[in-house]
Amino acid sequence: MLHRKECSNGMRIVLEEITSVRSVTIGIWVKTGSRDESTELNGISHFIEHMLFKGTENRTSQEIAEAFDGIGGEINAFTSKEYTCFYAKVLDTHKELAIEILADMLLHSTFDQTEMEREKNVVLEEINMTEDTPDDIIHDLLAEAAYQQHPLAKPILGSKSTVNQLAQQDIFQYMQNHYVPENIVVSIVGNANSSFIKTVEDTLTVENQSLPDKKGASKPVFYPKQISQTKETEQAHLCLGYEGVGIEDNLEYAMMIVNNVLGGSMSSRLFQEIREKEGMAYSIFSYHSAFVDSGLLTIYAGTSKNQLYIVQDKIYYIVDQLRMNGLSNKEWQNSKEQLKGLYMLSLESTNSKMSRNARNELLLQTHPSLDEIMKKIDEVKLDDVQQILDTLQSDRVATAIISPE
Repeated sequence: MLHRKECSNGMRIVLEEITSVRSVTIGIWVKTGSRDESTELNGISHFIEHMLFKGTENRTSQEIAEAFDGIGGEINAFTSKEYTCFYAKVLDTHKELAIEILADMLLHSTFDQTEMEREKNVVLEEINMTEDTPDDIIHDLLAEAAYQQHPLAKPILGSKSTVNQLAQQDIFQYMQNHYVPENIVVSIVGNANSSFIKTVEDTLTVENQSLPDKKGASKPVFYPKQISQTKETEQAHLCLGYEGVGIEDNLEYAMMIVNNVLGGSMSSRLFQEIREKEGMAYSIFSYHSAFVDSGLLTIYAGTSKNQLYIVQDKIYYIVDQLRMNGLSNKEWQNSKEQLKGLYMLSLESTNSKMSRNARNELLLQTHPSLDEIMKKIDEVKLDDVQQILDTLQSDRVATAIISPE
C-alpha cells in the first residue's frame, strides 16, 4: 500500500508498506543534478553529495559510518544529471535512527574547509579513475557531442578545474537555491506503517522557503556532432547517439521496445550480429536515457582499432534495416514480454521500489501501478514503434570515438 503526504513546507513523503520484510529503505531525493549547474560550478551537485558524509554539527564522518555499521545498516548516495539521492537500508527497528542521521547530514553538515580540501582530492581521484576508463568516459563525450553548450553536456563529476575552484560559499548558495522543500522527496519502502510519515516530517524540518531555481529547465537541442580522442588503450571505443524521448512522452514505451530489439538484450540485433555472428566486439549494447524533457538513445561498442569503422558501418546498416523493415513478428511479441519481465524483476527489492516511487513523485507526480504499466506496454502499437524508428536517421546521429594512437 502506498501512502503519500505533501508537507506544509512543500516537501513530499511517499511510503510503501511491505509487512513481509524486516527492513526499511529510506531515500532522500533532491531534484537537482549536473543539468542545474553553471559552467563554473560544474560538479558541485556531486561534490555536495560527498560533503554531506564528512561531518555535521553533531557527528564526525567516522561517527556517521560507525552508526550504520553498528546496526548492520547500509548508507550511500549518488548524483545524476537531474537528481541527487541519499539513502539508507536498515532493520525496521532502526528506521528512526536512520532518518535522524540522514536528516542530520542534510540539515547540519558543517562543510569544514579542511574536509573540503581533502574531499576535493578524493573527487579528483574519481575523475582520474574515470578518465582511465575509456568505456566509461566515452559516454560523457557523447553527451558533449549531442548537447554541446547545454548543461546536459557536462559531466556529473565536473572537471579538475571546476572542482578545485569550489568554495564553501558556492555550496551554501547552491543549496539555498536548490535544496528547498519543493525539490525534496522522501521515499520509504519496507516494514513501516503510515505513522512513520509523521516521524519523517518532524525530523526532516527543511525551513528554506525559497522557490526552487529553475535554471536547468531549458530543453536541450540535439546536435549530430562528433568528438574524437586518442588514448593509450588496447581497444577502440565507439558511442553513437540518436535523439530520444522524455519521461513524459507518449512514445516512451515504444522507445523501450526499440531499444530492446536493437541492443538492449543478448537476443538483440546488435549483439547477435556483431558479437555472436561476426565476433567483432566483446561488448556491444544500447540503452535509452530519458530526461524530463528529452532523451538519448545510445549505442556502445568496443573493438580493435582496425575494425572500428567496419563496426561503425555495420551498426549503421543494422539500424537502417530496422528502420526500413521494422520489427519481425517474433521481435514484436518477445520484446513486450521481455519488457514486462524486466519491470517486474527490477522491483523485487526494497531499494528498487524506493527508487521507482521517488522518481515517479519527483519527476512525474504520479504513481502508476504495475498493472497500469503492463497495460501501457501491451497498448504500444506498431505505428508507435515506427515513429521512433523513423527518427533513427544516419545523418542525425551524434558520435564519440576513443581510439589508440
